[in-house]
Formats: sequence, C-alpha cells, structure tokens
Amino acid sequence: MRILHTADWHFGRTLEGRSRLEEQTAFMDELVQIVQDQGIDLVLIAGDIYDSVNPPAAAEQLFYEGIARLADGGKRQVAIISGNHDHPDRLAASGPLAAKQGITIIGLPVPDIQSIGIARTGELARLIALPYPSESRLKELLSDVAEEEVLRSKYSERVGALIRKQAASFEAGTVNLIMSHLYVLGGHETESERPIQVGGAYTVDTNALTAGAQYVALGHLHRPQNVKAASPIRYCGSPIAYSFSEAGQAKSVTVLDLAPGQAAEPKEIFLTSGRPLVSWKAKEGIGQVHQWLDEQRDANAWIDLEVTMTEAMSIEQIQSLRKAYEGFIHIRPIYPEMEAVRAVVSRADLSMEEHFTRFYSRQTGGAQPEPELVRLFLELLQEKDLADAAGE
Repeated sequence: MRILHTADWHFGRTLEGRSRLEEQTAFMDELVQIVQDQGIDLVLIAGDIYDSVNPPAAAEQLFYEGIARLADGGKRQVAIISGNHDHPDRLAASGPLAAKQGITIIGLPVPDIQSIGIARTGELARLIALPYPSESRLKELLSDVAEEEVLRSKYSERVGALIRKQAASFEAGTVNLIMSHLYVLGGHETESERPIQVGGAYTVDTNALTAGAQYVALGHLHRPQNVKAASPIRYCGSPIAYSFSEAGQAKSVTVLDLAPGQAAEPKEIFLTSGRPLVSWKAKEGIGQVHQWLDEQRDANAWIDLEVTMTEAMSIEQIQSLRKAYEGFIHIRPIYPEMEAVRAVVSRADLSMEEHFTRFYSRQTGGAQPEPELVRLFLELLQEKDLADAAGE
C-alpha cells in the first residue's frame, strides 16, 4: 500500500495578525493533487489540525472540505488524530459521519488498534492511533511526585504500555503502523511549536515507540526529521512555515510504500504552496531596503527586517516601507549602541537568550525556562533598547 504522512496543519493560525488562510487553502489543493498523482491509498494526519481548541469557522470549513476531497467518497482511507492544539471531542464529533467516507477521526486515546483495509492491494493495515496523550486526556495521574525526571519516566512508561498492548495485534501478514502526536527525546524543535509539556516532563523515550511497527508517523515538531531509533520514526513537519525560526526550511509531506514485513523507506515530496519566511539585514540603511524592493527580492515572502540606522526611525519611514510592501512582519531599527551590545555578547560567546536561560536556572535551582518566557524576555529587552535609543 502507498501511504502519505502529514501533520501540524494549524488551520486558523496567523502570523502577527496576518491571515495564512490563503496559503493553507493552497496547501490543501496541493495535497489533494499529490495524493491523486501519487496514487495514495492511506493518508495519515498526525494531529494539530487546528491552531486552537476553538478554531474560526473558515478553518473548520477548510478542514472538512479538504478531508472529503482526500477521501474521495471512500476511495482512499484517511486516519486522523488530535494534537495538543485540537479539542479532542470537538474534532471527533463528526467521526460517525466521516467514517461513512473512509475517514477515521480519533480525538482521545483509545485502547483498541485500528484495522484499515486497502481495497486496491487487498492488504490490511493495523494502526496504533494515539492522539496527544496528556495526563488529562489519559484520565489518570502519572505520578504524585512533581520532579521532572520522575514524571518523564512515568510518562514514557505509560505511553509505552499503551502502545505495547495494542501492538499485540500486529501480525506478520499486516502492515503495522503507529501514529501519535508527542515529543520524542532527540527531536529538534523550532519556536513555532508551543510547548506541550511542563519543562521536559511530557517527553517520550524512543524505546516506548519501538513495538514492532514498520513505521512510526509523528506530529508536533515542525521541522521534517527522522528520529534515531530501533524502528523508523519520523516527524513529517508542518506544511508551511509558522515562525521565522523555520526560515529556510523546505516543507514537505512524507510518502512511503509498505507491504507486510517490508522495511520502510520514507521519501519527501516537497511543497510549494506556503509563502517563505525570510530575514533581511539592511546594514546600509533604508535606501538598501528600497533597492531590494525595486529588485523584487523575495517578492512573495513574509519578511523580518532589521535596518541599521544612525538616526531614530520615524513613523513616516515605517509607514512608507509597509506601503511599499505588505509582507513586512517586523521592522526593527538597529542603532550603533545596540550593535555594541551585540558585539560584547558575541565576544562572550553567549546570546542574550543563553544569558537569560543561565540566570533563570540559577534563580530556580536548575529549572529551564519555557520558550514562551524566553521570547517574552527578548521582546521586552528589544523594546527597552529601542526606547533607550529613541531617548538618546
């Protein structure tokens, strides 16, 4: 059978208030074309369909119309699980209706393995479908000890137990798969994945996922990547870039052919539908920015702009840039005083983020700050630098 693995659509997400709906619609059109061109039998969607538990109506409409097109009236099988951003009950509410079109939607962890027949090949897929397994969604307290290492161990043990129980239904004559939405130790994060755990407690050791599956399809991390493990484990990544930490990443979906007992060889099919996110550093001032705009540099991109200034940047100059190109997300003036601070930090070989992380760790007895807290600190620091520079 021919399988396509995708995840982390985040329908409804914006970029600093800019709608991404047009890009998300283009992705869905591209995905439908891919499954048709590639002759896909089974589509695995590994969570985070939406960006919030209460998505806008346009996002829900895009999702429901999209999966109906993917299933094509039951000609193609589609399996979907909820991620940490999805409301599990809301996502699964349409499950009975969707099932009539060959679409399986699972919102909360269930004890039973999914059996999916593929008419074209006559093969049977056995799928362990594990939606985002938080303590609340597992409906149990993992440990009464709050220490991170204890919680991490208990969490891995619980996830591993769930998977091993269902893996008993794997057979030599079936295509054996695992799909989940979680953070596996060894995965590489970007800033756009809002954390699913307190500290590192909700992380899973790869041993918990090595239960005889031919392929483990994961969601949550937005960078496409394989995870080193005894069994093939892969994050397919998000279909479009959702933060500037993903600038330069090639977005893709994963396709593989599997027969019973066959080793998985996942391949990427690269996507073209999302607008790229790029960073501009105009060392020569605003004139250089206008020159790049005249050259139509990165004409379809969302842009994070840093422009070196010797005088305070006026509101009129900012408005002029935004009028010249609607794709500017951030416009940050950089003054000589700020460059001097950066140089000192560079000579110390530590970023401001690393300084803050070390300070936080010392103050809390070894804890690591959440990514959102680090971003807030950096934003406040930047605002102070701009205010100081403007005052001078």
